[in-house]
Amino acid sequence: MIIWAHTNYGTPDMDRVALSKALRLMKLGRVAFPENRIIRMYLGEAFLPERQYPCVEGAPQWAVYQRQGLEYLADILEWWIDNRMRENGEYGGGWGDDCEMWRVWVPLLIGFDSPKLTWGQTYFSKQILNQPHLKGGYNNRIYDVEHTAEDVSDALTPMMHLEPDNPEWKKRALRLAELMKKLWTGINDRGFLQYKSTYISVDKVDTSRAKACDTVYHPRAVQPALLLWQRTGDKELGRLFTRWMDTWVDAAARSERGKPAGLLPTAIHWPEGFIGGVGEDWWLPKNHHPRGYWLYGFPSAMSMMTKTLLLTYFMTGNEKYIEPIRSMAKIRLEYLNNPPQEPVMGSKAWCASRIGFIAETAAKYRLLTGNTEFNELLEKENLPYIKYRLNDDETALTEGLRECAEALKINFPGFTSEVRYTDRVFRFPAILAALGKEFVTFPIPNLPLLYSTATGDPGDARYFPLNAVRWLTPPRNIAALVKETDKERLTAELFHFGTLNRQMGAELYLLNHGKYRYAVLDKADGKQVGEGIFEVKSPRTRIYFELPPKRLYTLKIRVR
Repeated sequence: MIIWAHTNYGTPDMDRVALSKALRLMKLGRVAFPENRIIRMYLGEAFLPERQYPCVEGAPQWAVYQRQGLEYLADILEWWIDNRMRENGEYGGGWGDDCEMWRVWVPLLIGFDSPKLTWGQTYFSKQILNQPHLKGGYNNRIYDVEHTAEDVSDALTPMMHLEPDNPEWKKRALRLAELMKKLWTGINDRGFLQYKSTYISVDKVDTSRAKACDTVYHPRAVQPALLLWQRTGDKELGRLFTRWMDTWVDAAARSERGKPAGLLPTAIHWPEGFIGGVGEDWWLPKNHHPRGYWLYGFPSAMSMMTKTLLLTYFMTGNEKYIEPIRSMAKIRLEYLNNPPQEPVMGSKAWCASRIGFIAETAAKYRLLTGNTEFNELLEKENLPYIKYRLNDDETALTEGLRECAEALKINFPGFTSEVRYTDRVFRFPAILAALGKEFVTFPIPNLPLLYSTATGDPGDARYFPLNAVRWLTPPRNIAALVKETDKERLTAELFHFGTLNRQMGAELYLLNHGKYRYAVLDKADGKQVGEGIFEVKSPRTRIYFELPPKRLYTLKIRVR
């Protein structure tokens, strides 16, 4: 408990003392109980799981490792449903932590059709959304937006993926937009729409001077409404969100209080609209309690804001919304080409060293538009799926999937029975790293890579998701690699590890309206084993086909 608590809540100085004590106790425990596998696991031994998913002849290496990653992830997540879900839907960490678990479910929940995970998420979401503290559509506790927003957004967003036509989810998403418009925001002294405070609830806004900040975390408060706008093009939502993004475009362009021009700040103060908060430094607004200052310090959750800007560009076609992404990508690339040794806090180089996430937003833009302006940056960042999509680099992709499978394969209790905080299910490798250099460093599971390869989305599923497909089949005995996506085509490779023909389908999200043809082809000899014609009339279209076992097949979808 010392180990988990201090790696979750402690400071570096506290951690050194506490973890040293914990390590000493663990070593004493190993002497007394040498056969205890849990103690030995904390001291750096790697234990293999009971289930093994061996190679199958004819399967490409990427498919072997992706399949293993999917299987081991399914084993872990199903354990949580089978062993920790309570009758009221909780997993034991409290609603505020339990709601975050879906973020690590994404590769299976959104990439495939898993009956157990779909049931588990649906049951949990309905239970939490009906809790008294969310009765008005948002948290009735006034606290910082990162924490008050997650109970709703982390319950509602997955349901909008799983049940996009359910009118209840639309109603709840629109309620968040209503609160934003009527309660949480106002026109600042510069004439821009912004949030009045970091501390908000369903019926209150705390505008005390320290807390009166709009931040890059605020997209979380309306995350489901942003997804609704993306899918429906709702004009009222569009007017609200574009006015808000105008505020952040303006803030990024300004050089104020030492902030370099072209960089997004993490906070904008209300009502003056100046960069940062009451803190003496622009990059540390101090709009949260002292122990949580750095939660909103640069760069904070800035990737939420960059993807919201990209969404706004996509919905409006207005180039100004892409400008902060362009300027930040340029600043990041300059840093990568010539990194200084010890940049000064708050300087352009210091900021550039901390914005690696901009590549993910740039990747979404690249695959969405085909524009190559960010290619040099994307080549320099370590993004295996992007390298595969740009250069057909299967080696880097395969290695990334192998490392992910190896990370999920070992120390099953570290991801299940030993977890002390449900928002930290996959924290165990980082905990071992914190204990000291004498241990072997275990890899951290790259779950976004599993999601990207299966769906074609090069980044986060929570903000401006670009998942092209959901495979209508369970995430067992299957590997699926999306190779190509645009508004008129999709190409994916599929390998079925079972013994009988597999009845499955694909739910398609990004294709323009029109008529299409699909074909399932043997990758080795080109023989066609399935075909069909279909029409896209909505953002969600399904096709069905049969996949023979133990050979690599290509699914090709083309406009007629």
